Amino acid sequence: MSMRRLAGTAGAITLLTGLLGTAGCYGSRGAGDPFDGLTKAERDRFEKGRDIFNREFTPRTGLGPLFNGTGCASCHNQPVSGGNGSFTQRNASVLRPDGFCDPLVERGGPVFQLFVTSALEAALGIDAEPVPAEAARGLRTTPDIFGFGLLDAVPESAILALADPKDGNGDGISGRVNRFFDGRVGRFGRKALTPTLAEFAEGAFHFEQGVTVPNFLSEGTVGGQAIPPEVDPLPEPEVSGEMVAHTDAYVRTLAPAAPKSLDGTAKRGQQRFSSIGCAGCHVPSLRTGDHLIAALANREFAAY
Repeated sequence: MSMRRLAGTAGAITLLTGLLGTAGCYGSRGAGDPFDGLTKAERDRFEKGRDIFNREFTPRTGLGPLFNGTGCASCHNQPVSGGNGSFTQRNASVLRPDGFCDPLVERGGPVFQLFVTSALEAALGIDAEPVPAEAARGLRTTPDIFGFGLLDAVPESAILALADPKDGNGDGISGRVNRFFDGRVGRFGRKALTPTLAEFAEGAFHFEQGVTVPNFLSEGTVGGQAIPPEVDPLPEPEVSGEMVAHTDAYVRTLAPAAPKSLDGTAKRGQQRFSSIGCAGCHVPSLRTGDHLIAALANREFAAY
């Protein structure tokens, strides 16, 4: 198998979709718990955010008209809220003759929602967002988000230092950062395009639940065509900036699950993982930088 990576440094793609099951010990009591060491105010924000994360939306409270899940925890629920899930998201794109992979943003992409509200179904006669016939489709399962606050806290300089697009060190790995449309280094989401955890969390309200938020006030489109206004007459935004901030605080301070003890076979596997070069892409550890949340500051963690 080629060791060449195309779309992200070990500090972007591989790390941000991998995940922190073997993270260093932070005193976490188990999956779904916050980091130890939070202040009372930080813990209060975590609890408020968890309540919103677990909330189920309905059309009367902003769900849809296009959506994938009725709430954050409807997809991130195994083994607890914040975990992975069995839900499969549908993405689509078109490869243009010039080599550009078009995410079909102008036609509803790159996420094509699997469900619609009854009002939209009645108005347009559809039961899911239509995907252009010429598009290539891909399915993506729900990842867990434990420890994502650590990944967000890694300095951009550390990510850039891992990039080696011309394979200058001769190890056969040519890592590249992915950049957002404005040039910022991407970290989260499909192909690590989204630069920050705050943007990632806010975007999920809009793209997965069809709920409008301060930075996404439009209900979206169906195949690039505006959704009839009578389908969802609620005022925008349907979720306030304060609710978004609390949800971000919850996701940011959701600790990685406590690591499992490695038996002899697992320890040998860990050693072999490094000896055959896997760790060249899936970097075993990273270190966060300074942070306003002390529990996230200057921490070394196992990212893989």
